[in-house]
Amino acid sequence: MNQQELAPHESMELHEVLNFKTLCLAKSKLMQGLVFDQDLKALMQKDVEQSIQAIGELKAIYARAPFQVPVPQSRPTRILN
Repeated sequence: MNQQELAPHESMELHEVLNFKTLCLAKSKLMQGLVFDQDLKALMQKDVEQSIQAIGELKAIYARAPFQVPVPQSRPTRILN
C-alpha cells in the first residue's frame, strides 16, 4: 500500500486534534485527584488510557505530515508515562 503524505491543511488539523487530545488527557489525569467517587474515578482512568492510545495512533498518522518539528525530549512536565 502506498503511503501518501498529508496535505498541509490536514497536517494542521491533525496538529490541532493532537493538542486538544493532549489537553483533555492532562485534565483527566489532574482531576482524578479531586474525585472521591470510585465509579467516576474508574471512568476517568479509562478515559486516560483511551486518550493515551488515541494520541499514539494520531502520532503515527502525523508522521506522514510534510513538515515536522522535533519534539523536545526534556519537558518541564510529562503527562504521558
